[in-house]
Amino acid sequence: MGRIGLVFPGQGSQFVGMGGDLCERHETFRNVFARAREILDTDILSLCLNGPGEALDRTVNTQLAVLTFEIAAFETLRELNVVTPAVVAGHSLGEYSAIYASGALGLEEVLTLVRSRAKRHEEAVPQGFGAMAAIVGLTLDRMKELVMECSREEEHVDLANINAPNQAVVSGHSSAVQRLMERAKEIGAKLVVRLPISAPCHCRLLAEASALFRKDLEQARFQPFERPVIPNCEPAAFYSRENAAELLSRQIVSPVRWQETVEKMARMGVETIVEVGPKRVLSSLIKNIRKDMRLVFVGDADSLGRCGELLRAA
Repeated sequence: MGRIGLVFPGQGSQFVGMGGDLCERHETFRNVFARAREILDTDILSLCLNGPGEALDRTVNTQLAVLTFEIAAFETLRELNVVTPAVVAGHSLGEYSAIYASGALGLEEVLTLVRSRAKRHEEAVPQGFGAMAAIVGLTLDRMKELVMECSREEEHVDLANINAPNQAVVSGHSSAVQRLMERAKEIGAKLVVRLPISAPCHCRLLAEASALFRKDLEQARFQPFERPVIPNCEPAAFYSRENAAELLSRQIVSPVRWQETVEKMARMGVETIVEVGPKRVLSSLIKNIRKDMRLVFVGDADSLGRCGELLRAA
């Protein structure tokens, strides 16, 4: 089976009803949400289970809901004692779940930080002012050319995610994103989709949010990282107590370099990647990067059970 990597998706993986069967069957899962309610004074579990969808999709709620789900699912998985990851990573928001899984931040600290991060995102850009879109079927070089072509002096669009060969996400002013979407269709993109996200992530519109969040990060007490965590914005490095605040503030305005992250895991000898999240989001990206990678998903009670069986049998 080789070494195991553990990964967590970010915003966009949420849906109303997520975690229902895990909540019914696993006390550990329920306990994480109960503790989150005490810390945040908000019933995140009810939001996950009952919505409404408009509320769940609001950035501040989405980030806290996905983070709490992933931590609760990770703790439930950890009870099975089948996963000892050699390396951990998360996609955008999922990076905070990865840092929690590394032991560098406890539940209260990571929830508090992500609540602040989400508020910084929401306050930085008025509703409807920004947008994000996924583009499939164009090379990275062509995407870089499109970003330059479709940006204007007062209307910017940036590369937000470099997810896999021929798959990227852009972010910025709504008008510039729309212009790029139309141009991408004209030149033969296989798929162009506007994403259901209320704030434009990983772009220059969040420069002020990044600066303000850096001050929040300076108050965080990072502990030693028990497992290596690969940073989104600097995949050649690993997180440490000394660089965590800088990397997490940079992450807000920098592209998520997911393809490089997966390639680094492979170079480290990882042959199996376990994705923990509400939906199977990263597995398809990983398969497009490394077709030989074995993939296991944990997002509900049934997949949790299958994960245990698969890894015990390996």
